[in-house]
Amino acid sequence: MVLGTTSDAGKTVLTTGLCRVLARRGVRVAPFKAQNMSNNSMVTADGAEIGRAQWVQALAAGVEPEAAMNPVLLKPGSDRRSHVVVNGAPAGDLRADEFAGRRADLAGAAYAAFDDLRGRFDVVVCEGAGSPAEINLRAWDYVNLGLARRTGTPALLVGDIDRGGVFAALHGTLALLEAADQALVAGLVVNKFRGDPGLLVPALGDIHALTGRPVLGVLPWLDGLWLDSEDSLAVEERAAATDPARTRLRVAVVRLPRISNLTDVDALALEPELEVSFVADPRSVRSADVVVLPGTRATIADLAWLRERGLDAAVVEHARRGLPVLGICGGYQMLGRTIVDPEGVEGPAGAAADGLSLLDVVTTFGVDKVVATTSGSASGVPVAGYEIHYGRVAVAAGDPFPGGVRTGSVAGTLWHGCLEGDEFRGAWLREAAAQVGTTVATGNVSFAAARDRRIDAIADAVEAHLDVDAVLRLVEHGPPGDLSPVRGGLVP
Repeated sequence: MVLGTTSDAGKTVLTTGLCRVLARRGVRVAPFKAQNMSNNSMVTADGAEIGRAQWVQALAAGVEPEAAMNPVLLKPGSDRRSHVVVNGAPAGDLRADEFAGRRADLAGAAYAAFDDLRGRFDVVVCEGAGSPAEINLRAWDYVNLGLARRTGTPALLVGDIDRGGVFAALHGTLALLEAADQALVAGLVVNKFRGDPGLLVPALGDIHALTGRPVLGVLPWLDGLWLDSEDSLAVEERAAATDPARTRLRVAVVRLPRISNLTDVDALALEPELEVSFVADPRSVRSADVVVLPGTRATIADLAWLRERGLDAAVVEHARRGLPVLGICGGYQMLGRTIVDPEGVEGPAGAAADGLSLLDVVTTFGVDKVVATTSGSASGVPVAGYEIHYGRVAVAAGDPFPGGVRTGSVAGTLWHGCLEGDEFRGAWLREAAAQVGTTVATGNVSFAAARDRRIDAIADAVEAHLDVDAVLRLVEHGPPGDLSPVRGGLVP
């Protein structure tokens, strides 16, 4: 199990790297995250919805992604309400005050999925969630040390040195754990280190002496390297490091408060002549060449936010100048005439809102969720994607567009991931550039190959800077029986 002192400490990256490293060694390995809280999800080949990170980790492991790799997915719709996906299928809603009551059912699904994977794979690499030292949640935990305790799984604890305070975080996390939980944490990992690792040597010895746990690796900061994120912490890092002299198109992605599947624009950020930025103010929209309205887990609420900030007027003005606008899923629905939620799928029952009226479509939310992979062709090239939505979009007028409709320079689609197809992305970018009055070179980037190179780079760093053999000994033999308790641990 890979635990972290905080969110974004490096759990996802290390899990991904370990999956690729073990696969290279001929180990049949599977990723696992008992519960993911994320609005970035993916559809497997058999129509199950799982967290995007576990889908990528399965690719790293060289195995087919499946629902068992992320049996519980919580998709926040507000601060106190989440939509629940269990074993890849919708399972109702969950309010914050209902979690304890449903914990047994969710934990049961997670444990069953873990047992299933463990029976079919040589190694299961489990990614924890948040921090294991959230002591207010420990009684209901089945994601971090609750799972590890039940299964006897040894754990690594990862800390982010780039944010500062890593040694305090490692020691403090262990000290807050009860003794039986501490006994499973067998090694420490320092992540995102910049500079000469020799400078850390005295501290690495000190933290070993203080905790009784060796530092099994110091992973370096990897410039320009990020994977499909599972939460919004990485949004600010998703501006492309584009050479200004080469920029031909400036792409503004509106950062909605409840943005979902923000990975839809990852492929754009790889294009060398595009500058991609996440924006939340009208001025940034007005200065862009292309505007993207991404998916959202609360379409009507985020549309209201758009209006509060004056972003609606900026997007409409952009479109009326004949400049390209692309709406994806919830963003597509915002571009239409009206949005109606009669059953209260995303908010209060009967909620309704006027859209931006840039596309002649009407969206009505239904109680049945559409989850599917899909494909077709457009502009003479193949295009594929996946759908995850409750909204049914009725098109009254417009030209065909994959998964949606287009009117002039404004297009909308329900197909997440469609821009990952190199040919379709190139065709759409060339059309967008023509609408702006410029040209853009395409065809030099393979998104799938770039993602695989990122995974390989992570695995190379893990091979070079982590004691993988020590990790494999933990897998084979479990945590050592003589791990000393860290002072300050809680009494069960």
